[in-house]
Amino acid sequence: MTDTTPAAPIDGAALLDEVEHFHRRFNVFPTEAAFVAVTLWDAHAHLLDAFDSTPRLAFLSPEPGSGKSRALEVVETLVPRSMAAVDASASALFRSVSGIDGGRPTILFDEIDTIFGPKAGDNEQLRGFINAGHTRGRVMYRCVGDGSNQQVQGFPSYCAVAVAGLGSLPDTIMTRSVIVRMRRRARNEKVEQFRTRIHVREGNQLRDRLAKWAESVQEQVTDAFPEMPDGVADRPADVWEPLLAVADAAGGDWPERAREACSVMVKASQANDKGSIGIRLLTDLRDHVMIGIDRLPTVAVLDRLNALDDAPWADFNGKPLDSRRLSKMLSEYVTVDGDPVTSRNIKTGGGVLKGYYASDLYDAWQRYCPPPPESPLPPLPGTENTV
Repeated sequence: MTDTTPAAPIDGAALLDEVEHFHRRFNVFPTEAAFVAVTLWDAHAHLLDAFDSTPRLAFLSPEPGSGKSRALEVVETLVPRSMAAVDASASALFRSVSGIDGGRPTILFDEIDTIFGPKAGDNEQLRGFINAGHTRGRVMYRCVGDGSNQQVQGFPSYCAVAVAGLGSLPDTIMTRSVIVRMRRRARNEKVEQFRTRIHVREGNQLRDRLAKWAESVQEQVTDAFPEMPDGVADRPADVWEPLLAVADAAGGDWPERAREACSVMVKASQANDKGSIGIRLLTDLRDHVMIGIDRLPTVAVLDRLNALDDAPWADFNGKPLDSRRLSKMLSEYVTVDGDPVTSRNIKTGGGVLKGYYASDLYDAWQRYCPPPPESPLPPLPGTENTV
């Protein structure tokens, strides 16, 4: 007689607890938030078609021996159709994602610094692949065929990607990533030795259970638009939305832990993000150069910029920032009236000098710079003394 008793539903929260514990056995992450984020990322890889985008997961560190590769190895056991891609070409990757061999892989790049590091040269095709694959529905176009008989064909690029490496990544990838900044284990931080013959099998068992749980919540997650923590919007919200949707579907304490982790990690990423060199210039002008004044001669602006500690201006491409380069950089931005930011005449006790007005920079400060420190923005003209 056939047993028709339905299988008991999988407890999503308990399953994520097990996945997190599996990571804790072999990995030392820098924060509790990182354990939460990585666990949710593992689960989200089984639910890609429920989301509009998939965040990249990046284990980065300044020095070797910080546990990046081990973290990637553990992730590899937990995600669907893992594909190690240390030296894979862009062509090989987008053909794999197209499902030529029957399914979409989860791509794992170790030693990503050899691809995007300062000595690696340009890898625009790989960068384009990783960027395009962040959003569902994006394709990469390539010419296929022989000789003159070629046709343009679109290849799907949407897939989960995790990377590990030294240093940093291109800004276009960093802003699409959950960043875990790894560090070497302290002497009192102990982990189990990862044994491939034993622990890959254990991880794969969790992977298979994640896949079954994902099937059971696919419809629920597809229709979900999770509430974001205060202050998380735009690109960070795109990154975290799939992870929060997974946490909400799992239940238990995961929704609360996920939002706490989101707030912590987004805040950390914003603190570490200096933006482009232009945004760095605007921010330094706002926060260090023109505080409490409404205009400043160019010579004084340069003196103050070049005197800043931990700033690039005193040794900018081998020499101190000068008035010509300052003018060129600021002219990329516009005033509230839409005119390029340029130096203007400033009357001083000794005559007339060229310089910059806070009112001309105000619009760019508001649009491009990170939130200011507790001190207010420099005042508009006429409200404070000039220098």
